[in-house]
Amino acid sequence: MEFEQLLKIVGDEPVFETGLLLAGNVDSFDVHRQLTRWKTAGKIYQLRRGLYCLAPPYQKVVPHPFLIANRLQPGSYVSLQSALAHYGMIPEQVPVTTSVTNGRPQKFNTPLGQFHFRHILVNWFRNYELTEPGSNQNVFIATAEKALLDLIYLQPKGETLEYLRSLRLQTLDRLDFDQFHRLASISNKPKLLRALNVIKVLAEEEAGYENL
Repeated sequence: MEFEQLLKIVGDEPVFETGLLLAGNVDSFDVHRQLTRWKTAGKIYQLRRGLYCLAPPYQKVVPHPFLIANRLQPGSYVSLQSALAHYGMIPEQVPVTTSVTNGRPQKFNTPLGQFHFRHILVNWFRNYELTEPGSNQNVFIATAEKALLDLIYLQPKGETLEYLRSLRLQTLDRLDFDQFHRLASISNKPKLLRALNVIKVLAEEEAGYENL
């Protein structure tokens, strides 16, 4: 396979898997050998085994970090600090894209960034939606309420006022506290119900500051 063929096959796809190149009457050994050569030459990036993207200047679409996260570990959704930053609920962007999965926890260091996957129980794998963060790339991401609860759920003492203040949460008026309460109740985790009361206090404080 020639590199021009690869560019034609990949087209506008932000990322691609090896299987895309193995359709039809092709020599799989040659495909894998060429992928290794193109990776060494800096023409493509390997994100994990079997998952790649074109490198500049060949890529037509820059893959969004959330799309990469979804593709690195199918059956996951972006959550925690990454989702909170996306919603503007914490003031800074985070250097690592964080997701949750009911599979095993993993970490990936790729040419396009770091990606961490945290494990949650199957019955807590809920309240995520398909969203387009940019460039016509659809990704699964937690709702604002679920992203915050996922973080509290996984963080030791995450329900405490001290920890929640340290996040410098903002725009808390966007939270649906009815949904927040339903999710906290479903979790069967008392710490999440305690966190609800703390976050209400922080939301009231934020509203008070805005009215000064």
